[in-house]
Amino acid sequence: MRKDWDVIVIGAGPAGLAAAAAACDAGAGVCLVERESRPGGILKQCIHDGFGLVRYGEKLTGPEYAWRDIEAVRRRNIPIWTETFLLELQRAGDGFVLTMQNREQAVFQLTARALVAATGCRERTARQIFIHGQRPAGIYTAGTVQHMINIQGYLPGRRCVILGSGDIGLIMARRLVLEGARVEGVYEIKPEPSGLTRNLVQCLQDYNIPLHLSTTVTRVLGRERVEGVVVCPADENLRPLPDRGRIVPCDTLVLSVGLIPENDILEPLGVELNPRTGGPVVDQRLAANVPGLFSCGNALHVNDLVDYVSESGEIAGRAAAAYALGRTQPPNHAELVPEGDILYAVPGRLDLAAGGKAVVYLRANRTIGNARLTISAGDKTVLRKRYPVLRPPEMERIVLDLADLPAGAGAVKLSLRGEENG
Repeated sequence: MRKDWDVIVIGAGPAGLAAAAAACDAGAGVCLVERESRPGGILKQCIHDGFGLVRYGEKLTGPEYAWRDIEAVRRRNIPIWTETFLLELQRAGDGFVLTMQNREQAVFQLTARALVAATGCRERTARQIFIHGQRPAGIYTAGTVQHMINIQGYLPGRRCVILGSGDIGLIMARRLVLEGARVEGVYEIKPEPSGLTRNLVQCLQDYNIPLHLSTTVTRVLGRERVEGVVVCPADENLRPLPDRGRIVPCDTLVLSVGLIPENDILEPLGVELNPRTGGPVVDQRLAANVPGLFSCGNALHVNDLVDYVSESGEIAGRAAAAYALGRTQPPNHAELVPEGDILYAVPGRLDLAAGGKAVVYLRANRTIGNARLTISAGDKTVLRKRYPVLRPPEMERIVLDLADLPAGAGAVKLSLRGEENG
């Protein structure tokens, strides 16, 4: 078994698969490490369509999309070690030592000159959002419900309440109805939904599932099994108003209350994290502050399209291979500074020495109309763009030519201004 690699990719979801293929095409010796029994990540259980419209120009299901990347990796003879767990990650010289465990080799170590973290994200739980009450059976995250129905063939309940209007919650509202369950409603604490417009239409409106904005679940009722929930309206500061609460009978509470990038394993390396995204601060090559470490996919920031997840994997894979093979120059970073109505922007800095074009992803912090995006460095404006409407759930992608930036730029300002759009 080969133990020394140019690039090791942690995670064989869509980002990791794309990163491995790109690193291989760039000439690096690469392997994939995956803790689950099969590659493909979350796409294995996403049997609805809508994937691949940007990347392939086709409407694919999740398994179909994943299959294409899995086959691409297999054609390149890239080893995928499934059911393999990363126990410890250490810096060693200018590379990394990974302590792994699996059934065949027990505990063993691998070394790599470059590392791509494609570890995805996890769901927030009921305890992380401080719902009161007992802990009866019948409380699930939306991803767990999706796995139960689409993979295991179990229906978690007959009468369901969904908390949170994220995309997976909207999709599971529709799926539960299709499987014969009754969805009492989707409750969202914010004054506007958190999911994509297409999912609001296709999953809720088309199935007459009610959406209750500025409303949240504050208590779970029941001892052995969920018997109901208490829902309360929320004020403009997202604080529940308990004196106006009411009981909604149900036997299942499904949580779709946000995703958290999985980066705990990187902490010993001293990785700088972006407090807005929960992922590493990177440049346009998706290189973190630790030399040789690259991040992509939902481990970097939570995406709404898998096509962008794969794109970031390809960028990270190519950059990791270039680093491992000694094809990079010392970086010359300029900070990318978001201003105005921007919730966050990725990357957080630009490596001017690398040149070329930079893909920048950004989200608005509120729904705005007549939005004006400006990118400037010093006294020079290098890009202007207008949008009729921008919403926080819908990420925007722009391409910036670094050749347009003035020499010696220390900071690049990314400014978004818009008007309140109700």
